[in-house]
Amino acid sequence: MAARQLNLGRARTFLFVPASRPERIAKAVATGTDVVVVDLEDAVAPADKPAARQALLEWLAANPDERVTVRINAAATAWHEDDLEACRHPGVAGVMLPKADSAAQVEHAHSASGKPVLCIVETGLGIEAVLQIARARGCARLVFGKLDLAVELDLVPDESDPEELVFLPWRALLVLASQRAGLPAPVDGVFTVIGDGAALGRYAARARRHGFSGQLLIHPNQVAGAAAAFTPSAQDIAWAQAVCRAAEAAGGGAAVLDGRMIDAPVIARAERILAVAAAFGH
Repeated sequence: MAARQLNLGRARTFLFVPASRPERIAKAVATGTDVVVVDLEDAVAPADKPAARQALLEWLAANPDERVTVRINAAATAWHEDDLEACRHPGVAGVMLPKADSAAQVEHAHSASGKPVLCIVETGLGIEAVLQIARARGCARLVFGKLDLAVELDLVPDESDPEELVFLPWRALLVLASQRAGLPAPVDGVFTVIGDGAALGRYAARARRHGFSGQLLIHPNQVAGAAAAFTPSAQDIAWAQAVCRAAEAAGGGAAVLDGRMIDAPVIARAERILAVAAAFGH
């Protein structure tokens, strides 16, 4: 059996699993999530981190056809270098770097692990340096760490702000930096309500409208809803196909569809929708 391949740039869903619970990794893979993120950071108590790292390596050795991404501990911690060394294992497809504050941290994580780096921007320093981080050698994608950033900047999202407009300026910076650096669109932060699929769908759809193309997940029941939100719907595909047909029929001239003018930006959006749909087999 060939080893499972991961496309970190195209992935929509990133499901966390504690490294201290390796028996859950296979269950996470079975959900169909695009990427399983084995967590050595927040999900593991400080005293348990060495054992959790060893448990991950043992699981990888026993499952040579699987590929996971690993969220390591941040650069300023005592576990960082050992985590990077562990990530040299061929079963690790990528490193998720928390508290990415500088291009130098990203480049070190890349060179020490030999793997592409998903950079979690979740501090004021990271926000300030986001374009340099995005352009750093080895950076594969930006990830928005909204919970830590909210604490540092004293942001207070609440139920009266379902669109999370409190985070909009910081999300916009990640979207812009990704575009300027030639990276795939960034990955949005977690949705902490586990049992409300409709709310998750609205949350992920908002992220897509705001320029994101993936999301961090904390529970298996979030995978299907998030994946759907970041995948063009049948209605989206039908609209895009109609736009392309109308544009082709106009032969480069002005075209109208359903009473609306079709110009170059509309055609470009339609072509992008069809490309994304094709990438996911639609």
